[in-house]
Amino acid sequence: MNGERFVGICRQFAGKMNESWGAWTGEPQRVAAGRRVQMFAEVQQRRGLAKEESERQLNDFLARKRDWRT
Repeated sequence: MNGERFVGICRQFAGKMNESWGAWTGEPQRVAAGRRVQMFAEVQQRRGLAKEESERQLNDFLARKRDWRT
């Protein structure tokens, strides 16, 4: 797991807590802010996952084609 995925997961949790707190206290702005944070965190987590997948594919390619540069 790379850093971007971990930060995305943590931010999703923080956004969910912010949303829950806003719902509990009756603050619609806090609820909306929590949902917005969750949305951006999910994008960050997916981008990190995509980065890991692309690195894995590149490493697999290089392992199979050791002499591809010659």
